[in-house]
Formats: sequence, structure tokens, C-alpha cells
Amino acid sequence: MKSRAALIRPVRLSACGENVSLKNVSLGLKNDLVRDAPRFFPREIIVQVKAIACELPSTHQVPLSRWSIVDLGREIRRSGLTATISDSTIWRWLHEDAIRPWRYRSRIFPRDPQCAEKAGRILDLYERVWQGHPLQDDEFVLSADEKTSIQERRRRHATYPAQPSAPMKVEHEYIRCGAWAYIAALDVHRAKVFGRCERRTGIAAFGRLVDEVMCQPPYATARRVFWIVDNGSSHRGARSIERLQSRYANLVLVHAPVHASWLNQIEIYFSILQRKALTPNDFKSMEALDERLLGFQRYYEQIAKPFEWKFTRNDLSLVLNKIKLAHLTSARLAA
Repeated sequence: MKSRAALIRPVRLSACGENVSLKNVSLGLKNDLVRDAPRFFPREIIVQVKAIACELPSTHQVPLSRWSIVDLGREIRRSGLTATISDSTIWRWLHEDAIRPWRYRSRIFPRDPQCAEKAGRILDLYERVWQGHPLQDDEFVLSADEKTSIQERRRRHATYPAQPSAPMKVEHEYIRCGAWAYIAALDVHRAKVFGRCERRTGIAAFGRLVDEVMCQPPYATARRVFWIVDNGSSHRGARSIERLQSRYANLVLVHAPVHASWLNQIEIYFSILQRKALTPNDFKSMEALDERLLGFQRYYEQIAKPFEWKFTRNDLSLVLNKIKLAHLTSARLAA
């Protein structure tokens, strides 16, 4: 390995009179120190820094919701773990193990004791299986829910369409003129959508959607029609099953687990509706909003294909086992 002295070359001046060779030597020495920085710290220090990064700031009486590199470095120096350490060194150590305490992800832990059983039935239906038997051609699977409080926002100035080198321009200020509840059902294997706008959600409003679907072919004469729903007040519990099956003997209501709306394919359609038809929100009247919702429904049916649902029972088992293991690990550490 070359010595530091061997790096020094004959001196030459730049146009501004700066010693170029000495400047390069200085940068080279600095880069070497940065690369060699980890060897100046005992391994125990690195481990402790990573451990602090994996704890909430409140654990150290720091009034922050999550660590940043700067805040983490400040706390490490304040705690006396080490007198001097650069933020770039801390970042490099955390990067080695992909530790990013400044990032977070929202999640809802499944708390339904029958989560695996209820979710498994829905996943089976997406594969056209019920209680271990394949569905017949005259059996259908619908996914239903409500998209609540879709506001009619009337902009104070007209929206300008896109122009060359200029995007669409939408006025920031608006007037709220009311809201619709959009209640819809998706035939998951035929990519057909049924929907209606209601002033409010509830048992009666959901019942009108069910009537609209179940009174038309092929559902009126089907062997069975499975309705996948969440646990909203419009269709919650055993009473909703009794109420709907008393009206339609071929209707089978299937409830998703609590906090598992991601299993309901109608939510995918709602996200498409939001992106393509409701953003930006600029409508002159409630009737215009109603026309947009139902018009997009018809437009979507002309181009849609069934969603390629790939999440299976095996995937569900892996996720639930991973959550269970994380919960046990957290409980063990807390003890």
C-alpha cells in the first residue's frame, strides 16, 4: 500500500492560484478517513447505535414521533455513547441493515379470532370454490360495499383543460354543494358493475341495490349468488343474513373478517373510480356528479376484465404466521 507521502505530486497552480495537487491530496485523505471510519469505532458502538435506531424516540424521553439521521446523531452524542460521530457514518451503518427509522407504514392488525376461516372462504370464492367444491356455471360471486361521502365540489372558477406545455388547471377554492353515497357491487368473474347513488347509506339503501341485482338475469334464476361484504352497519351480522335470505333464497351473504376490506375486490374498483372519474373533483351540480358516477360505471364495463387475483390461502397463512411471530417477539422483548 502506498504511503501518504507517495500520494504527493509536484505542485502546480490552478487558474485561480490554488494549489491543485495539495487540494487533491486533502480530498484523498478525507475520503480514506470516511471509508476507514468504521474501524475507529468498536463493534459494540455500532450495535448500540442500530439498537437505538430500532427503538421509539419516546423510549429515550425524546419528544419525537420517529428518528431522523440528524436527531439520532444528536441523541447518540448527548447520551455519551460516543463524543463525536458524523451523521453520514450513522447513515452508512443503518444502511447496511436497511434500517430506516424515519419511514413508517400504516397497518391494521387482524383482531378477528376467525380471521383465517372467514378470509379463506372469500379467497376460495375468488377461485370459484365453496366448501371444497367447485362452483357451477349458474353460480355467481359479487363483491359489494359503499363509497361514502363523495362530495360535489363546485370550483369558484372554471377548470382549464391541458394545453401544449401546460397541464390542466383547477381552481383551488370550491363550494361544497352536497354529497352522494355510491353503493356498488362487482361481479368478480364477469367484471360487471352494479351501482346506485343514495343520499345516505343504511339497510334500506343497500337493500335497494340487492333488489336491483337479484331481480335481473342471470342472478334471479341462479343456483346461488354469493355476496361478499364487510361488517358495515348496512349488512352486519346474522340479522343481515336472515333479512336478505328471507327475500332471496339463492342469496348467500359472506362476511369478511373485521379490518379486512382489502380482501373485497369492490375496493379495487373504487380506487379506479376515484383516480379516473373523481380526481380532480369539479362538478356543477349533484346531478352532474351522479351522471359521472353511473357514466363511468358503464364506460368501465366496456373495457374491463376480471381482476387477476393472486393472493391465495397459502399466502394468507404466511402473512398470519408472520404477524403472529412479530407479536410474540414484541411481547418477549417487552417482558
